[in-house]
Amino acid sequence: MKKNLIIIGGGAGGASAAAEAKRNNPELNAVILQAGKFVSYSSCPTPYYIGNIIKDENKLVARTPEEFRKRGVEVQLDTEVVNINPHANVVETKDGHKFPYDFLVIGTGTNAFMPDIPGRNLPGVYLLRNLEDAIHIKLWLREKNARRVIIIGGGFIGLEMSEALHAAGISTAILHKNAMPANRWDKNLSSVMLEELQAHGVRFIGNTQAKAIEKSSGDSLKVITDAGEWQGDMVLLAVGVRPNAVLAKAAGLTIGGTGAIAVNFAQQTSVENVYAAGDCCESWNRVSRRWVNIPLGDIANKQGRVAGRNIGGRPLTFDGIVGAQSFRLFNLECAATGLSENEAIAAGYAPISNITWGSAMAPAMGMKKIGLKLTADKSSGKLLGAQAVGIAGVVGRINALSVALWTGLNIDEIGYIDLAYAPPFSAPWDIIHNAAQTLRRMI
Repeated sequence: MKKNLIIIGGGAGGASAAAEAKRNNPELNAVILQAGKFVSYSSCPTPYYIGNIIKDENKLVARTPEEFRKRGVEVQLDTEVVNINPHANVVETKDGHKFPYDFLVIGTGTNAFMPDIPGRNLPGVYLLRNLEDAIHIKLWLREKNARRVIIIGGGFIGLEMSEALHAAGISTAILHKNAMPANRWDKNLSSVMLEELQAHGVRFIGNTQAKAIEKSSGDSLKVITDAGEWQGDMVLLAVGVRPNAVLAKAAGLTIGGTGAIAVNFAQQTSVENVYAAGDCCESWNRVSRRWVNIPLGDIANKQGRVAGRNIGGRPLTFDGIVGAQSFRLFNLECAATGLSENEAIAAGYAPISNITWGSAMAPAMGMKKIGLKLTADKSSGKLLGAQAVGIAGVVGRINALSVALWTGLNIDEIGYIDLAYAPPFSAPWDIIHNAAQTLRRMI
């Protein structure tokens, strides 16, 4: 008899798991149960869809239910799973249907964090969790002819949304609890981001807490903070996400210290025939040597594919991450990899850091400012992390340093590593070389 594969959640992790499992074992009876109206979509570009940089929401969908069915994977939309019974190998949906499984993949993603402030449920107050939210936000902005948006939160989503809304001719103000945007970045690099925001007319109000949201004149809203009041046609809550492990926890699966589902290197949970992939589960950090939760689409895709390979009978391991991440902010590239100083200390290292400023190209070709921070272990010289901000060349350099972290290079080796050189792209001594050699002299 055919074995049943049930996938809860049709985002990047779940969709990848379904496709890969079916590819490796065509005899599987695979079904994706998706609570929303879209499957196999990308959440990361949704700010650019809202800002009309991406005009068609269908471009965010990698594979439709019809395309999945052509490949032998059934998709049921608007189907919310409310219970997993790992003893009977059955999942139950909200409408009472029960689906038996031989293999189960949990890809429930994240929940956007909802701050506990009065007025958070008023019309015009939004979270950006998925493509459906993005469609509703874009429709609201158009119908209300919105000209001002208040963003609560200065992380990735808040910053990307400020750029996207600016492109749509909508002014934004960002209210953030810290002094600088992008908390994870060094304040000297975050200050460059702040300058970029201000240069494009985005108001950044740091060190402030939202206390309440109220209706104002007409359809507008007012955000009351400890630093004054701010009015807008819409309020976006962008204060972070949490792994959605509710079903897994209720089913008795092991939950890791991060609050996400604990898995092994094959993406198996604590129950042998149950797998997890994507933002709802943990990943092994090869630098800190700890299990972490980093909700990014590229990680979810890889974990889903690994889970699918193992379910399909071709064993594969997901050997972890180093924490590489990036985003664009108007004319800036912003990227980081590895550990911050505080994360390094928590992992048992003695970190030492330095920021090097330079150009992304040879000075004779012009000046494209770039700042690169390296963090290393003082006792061993091992590279622990990197952060960079600049007009060009940032993501490429962070990618190179991610490979260095993956392979465990120390800063002596990085200081003389062979990198591609041409004047339009770097000086003969790249900023990576200069930063590593400078940090080495500090040890």
